Amino acid sequence: MSDLYTVIVGILGILAVSGLFVGVTNDAVNFLNSAIGSRAASLKVILLVASAGIVVGVVTSSGMMEVARSGMFNPGLFTFHEVMMLYLGVMFANIILLDLYNSWGLPTSTTVSLIFCLLGSAIAVSIYKISKDPALSAGSLGQFINTSRAMGIVSAILLSVVIAFTCGTLVMYFSRLLFSFRYTTLFRRYGSLWCGASLTAIVYFALFKGLRSVLEGHRIIRLLDDHLFVAVVVCWIVCSLLLFFIQRFRINILRITILSGTFALALAFAGNDLVNFIGVPVAGFDAYSIARHSGDEAMLMGALNENVPANFFVLLSAGLMMILTLWTSKKAMHVTETELALSAQGDEGQEQYGSSLFSRTIVRAALSVSAGVERVVPKRIRERIARRFEYEDVEHSGAPYDMIRATVNLTTSALLISLATSLKLPLSTTYVCFMVAMGSSLADRAWGRESAVYRISGVMTVVAGWFITALGGFLIAFVVGLALIYGGMPAFVLITLLCGYMLVHSNFLKKNKTVAVAVRKSETNEDIIAALRDEVCMTMECATKIYDRTLIAVMKENRKVLRDMVKESNDLFYQSRERKYTLLPTLRKLQGSDVNTAHYYVQVVDYLNEMTKALMHITRPAFEHIDNNHEGLSVEQTRDLMDINDSVESIYRRINLMLRDGDFTDIEIVLSLRDQLFESIADAVKSELTRINEAKSNTKASMLYLTILTETKNMVLQSRNLLKSQQYFLKHRAEKKWIK
Repeated sequence: MSDLYTVIVGILGILAVSGLFVGVTNDAVNFLNSAIGSRAASLKVILLVASAGIVVGVVTSSGMMEVARSGMFNPGLFTFHEVMMLYLGVMFANIILLDLYNSWGLPTSTTVSLIFCLLGSAIAVSIYKISKDPALSAGSLGQFINTSRAMGIVSAILLSVVIAFTCGTLVMYFSRLLFSFRYTTLFRRYGSLWCGASLTAIVYFALFKGLRSVLEGHRIIRLLDDHLFVAVVVCWIVCSLLLFFIQRFRINILRITILSGTFALALAFAGNDLVNFIGVPVAGFDAYSIARHSGDEAMLMGALNENVPANFFVLLSAGLMMILTLWTSKKAMHVTETELALSAQGDEGQEQYGSSLFSRTIVRAALSVSAGVERVVPKRIRERIARRFEYEDVEHSGAPYDMIRATVNLTTSALLISLATSLKLPLSTTYVCFMVAMGSSLADRAWGRESAVYRISGVMTVVAGWFITALGGFLIAFVVGLALIYGGMPAFVLITLLCGYMLVHSNFLKKNKTVAVAVRKSETNEDIIAALRDEVCMTMECATKIYDRTLIAVMKENRKVLRDMVKESNDLFYQSRERKYTLLPTLRKLQGSDVNTAHYYVQVVDYLNEMTKALMHITRPAFEHIDNNHEGLSVEQTRDLMDINDSVESIYRRINLMLRDGDFTDIEIVLSLRDQLFESIADAVKSELTRINEAKSNTKASMLYLTILTETKNMVLQSRNLLKSQQYFLKHRAEKKWIK
């Protein structure tokens, strides 16, 4: 047997490890978010519970890899070489696709990714076979491909979105009506019954979804199936009594329910979705073993139709890799943040998702419906209902949402997935968990008028991404599959190197060229102020570099550098804008301090935003001018800008030094330099107007030149305000400490 196939098996093994890392990063959002969002326990405890669920899930998994082996194509019609190229194309496409989604912070379905990558690669190889055999035609494609399963997945997307969102909304609405946000008193009386019902749903989910492959056909399971209603009622009574006695010891049974749900979801994830990550590499190794045993590389792979359990050691190793990824992946937290941001209680911080015509139309329609309901429902009833939805953080945790909603999310998700499994409906775990969370946040009135438009845009971005997963996975796998099967060894080497570079660059070498300000998780006022001071210093230093490089690039007409400066200035601006949008939550954290501290914070955030906006208004027109191949600046314009650049550099050097050291003795010098700069800018503007009147200046170049001068003045003015605000604040704090 050719050594090429040994290399391919090795590559598939490496990609299996990468697939586990990327897949867990994406799917961790499904079973972590309710516990993290409600802060039911510390992150370490949540990860320990999820890790235990993963271990149980993988060791009890049957390891049947029929989806990868024969779910989307008929292996009996493909040779060993064709099957290996097919699997290699699937893995390359699957890893690239999921890594892109994780980098964007969007949750998607690994099942959909696997199915459509298999479909795309299988069609590519089928086209190759049809083109090589005159007896076959395009109509023969149906012999090679199982399209019914793919169509089932597509329909599942629509089912998951609609059913999960509706159920999440209804269950949360009635749960909040029952308990309200001030639920502690009523929960002491009836909480055990409510949590007992939730725990029953979670237990049912763990048995019939997570452990289904192990327990299927067992006598106890058949007995439960025959007397399902009685079994559910008995389980509810037992769970309720158990939780009632636990509650007597002043233990929060909501935490127990949430952590149990986290365990069950993690168990089901590991037991059922493992095939999405290692199914293709394991099937590739099986094909390699079959061909090596027979010694015939041209043999057909009909043996892959046989369902063979995966090696226990492989499953256990995969589980340990899942756990390692869960504890170390920063991208997993990034994907988690997307769902938490969209479902969090409160109206701040949603603007990052933007607004769209669709979302604005939906909100207007909802407001119209709400107005109609108000005209029908008596005022007293509306007021009583409204009081049940008056937000109050009785847990005093500052969590995105409370434990009542977290329990609803877990229970509803578990019930829907269990029901779909029993009815053999292909619902996606990712879609169910995400849309239930969105529905519950809507019912909980987290979607206020200030944030509803942005939340809807964010949800639609995620939902659209799910459909793009199918199309993107299919197209990428199709192209890669064609290249591998037709291109031979050169294509194999090229694609392997390219995908290897993309994975390494994305996970190990990728660095933000701009200043990535790592904002500390600030709890104290000192932490908040220190984080802001560091951001001011880093932003000022970065702005100095961008401004200087932009002017030089304009003079040299260097398009590449200008394009980079546009990106860096945009990043700086969006960082400062994000801080501005999170202003109110930060001010609430500062509410224990004096007014001067909060006033300083507001000023600095505003000055930073205006300064970076002015810088962006310099880099963008400069790049567009050169990118459109307009005539460069004249000698006089270049000379004036170089003088102004030197003045700006001198001012910024002194400002940066004072901000770093906290020593403002040279502030009068900065004031003097600023006045001189403004006079120089005024003189430069007058000179340019004279040249325009005398027709000695190009119109486009003059517009760019005047824009740079105006925005430079704005940028320096805001920078000076920053410095002044910093000086006043530090002086006030020093006086306050001295008085104490």
